[in-house]
Amino acid sequence: MVDEGAGWLGIDLGTQSVRVLLVTADGTVLGSGSAPLTGRRDGVRHEQDPLRWWAALCTASRAALGSAPPGLTVGGLAVCGTSGTVLLTDGSCRPVSPALMYDDGRAKAEAARARAAGLAVQDTWALPKALWLLGEYGGALRLAHQPDLIVSRLTGQPPPADSSHALKTGYDLDGDRWPHAALDGLGVPDGLLPSVVRPGTRLGEVSSAAADATGIPAGTPVLAGMTDGCAAQIASGALRPGSWNSVLGTTLVLKGAARDPVRDPTGVVYNHRAPDGTWLPGGASSVGAGALTARFPDADPAGMDARAAAYEPSRAVAYPLVSPGERFPFRAPEATALILGDPAKDADLWAALLQGVGFAERLCLDYLHHLGAPLDGPLTFTGGGARSPYWNQLRADILGRPARVPEQTEPALGMAALAAYGASGAGVLADVAERMVRVRTLVDPRPGRTAVFAEPYARLVDALRDRGWLPAPVAAHAHSRLSRDTSAS
Repeated sequence: MVDEGAGWLGIDLGTQSVRVLLVTADGTVLGSGSAPLTGRRDGVRHEQDPLRWWAALCTASRAALGSAPPGLTVGGLAVCGTSGTVLLTDGSCRPVSPALMYDDGRAKAEAARARAAGLAVQDTWALPKALWLLGEYGGALRLAHQPDLIVSRLTGQPPPADSSHALKTGYDLDGDRWPHAALDGLGVPDGLLPSVVRPGTRLGEVSSAAADATGIPAGTPVLAGMTDGCAAQIASGALRPGSWNSVLGTTLVLKGAARDPVRDPTGVVYNHRAPDGTWLPGGASSVGAGALTARFPDADPAGMDARAAAYEPSRAVAYPLVSPGERFPFRAPEATALILGDPAKDADLWAALLQGVGFAERLCLDYLHHLGAPLDGPLTFTGGGARSPYWNQLRADILGRPARVPEQTEPALGMAALAAYGASGAGVLADVAERMVRVRTLVDPRPGRTAVFAEPYARLVDALRDRGWLPAPVAAHAHSRLSRDTSAS
């Protein structure tokens, strides 16, 4: 049973900040903290200094614990990171390379080699980056995923990786093993890859030195986490078959739950495995709110939302990629941000970008339907984009289906729930998560509004097809569903 009197720490290593939440088993937030992160972008390159993750965690965890009730027991913690972010470390898990972030695209040639070896990887996945890093740094080194570095600092020893983060490094979740024959053929040396455990597995406990640095009590159990997309899915409570969570942050991630894996021969949709052995299919797009920040770095989002409401639909149709290349709902490394037509003014362009993310989201769901994924459960919006009531309504209108918006929309909450589940050693993760999740709002699509966006959505689908990015059968399937809501079978 989950300790009802304890607090549970969730740690989220995001792109722009480290977030920490201290939460009780019933979802009461006792404390929160954050600290900013910065990175270096240059074309397809995207790096961060991994040592800054630890410094940011120390700041954020002290803030989260600063308002905790006296004598509160911290029952455990878990850490999530951006999926596909990796670095090389020495034998003590000290960094010897920068961290190549989730969307770093410089390992395109290595990804092609991996696919030729029979591994279904995308260009920005962790395995191609590992091969690229080996070519740059060589030596007897160890690969670390983003949370591995933090866990090693918390516990004082290099940890095994969780299977969720290991997925994009080539880990075979069906066989629960590394594909050694293929990896040997790619020149991956012995000792580079860590051992792997399921999420929720106890990895150790917070050391005295880490407690002094972070304020987290020494002896606090550290549980294996999951990727940020899976963490947000747990935070949404979308863990029962047919349920889906759409995480709108810098980029867009859709994660669902199914009894069986959703098979995709192109590798665009991939399947994480939940701690209980069920499957979490989904994919990560390069479309997202980062496109708004890039175009309007000093904008007031609420004010722009209010002005954008006059442009439904916008004069322009956008596919607002944050960085070059698309990963989901189609794989097109050559894809670039797309705007069809001329926006009347800034508010019209803002509207086009908001609507463009909604169109991409719809196309993701249409593609999942094309693959036979179950879509008939509830849909939940999380991520920073879910803080915008206008954008939530717009997305529900475009998708033609209701959406739930939880009170807390953060991956850190999902890691608190996973920590509570793992530390208890019993129960069902969905039950633990649903007790912590508090739904703030139910957004229903406005009558007749889905039809308003059908024509611009169809134009975008055609433009993506005509550029050779979206396969014609997928475009045809999207057209066949223009008048239907995205939960329809």
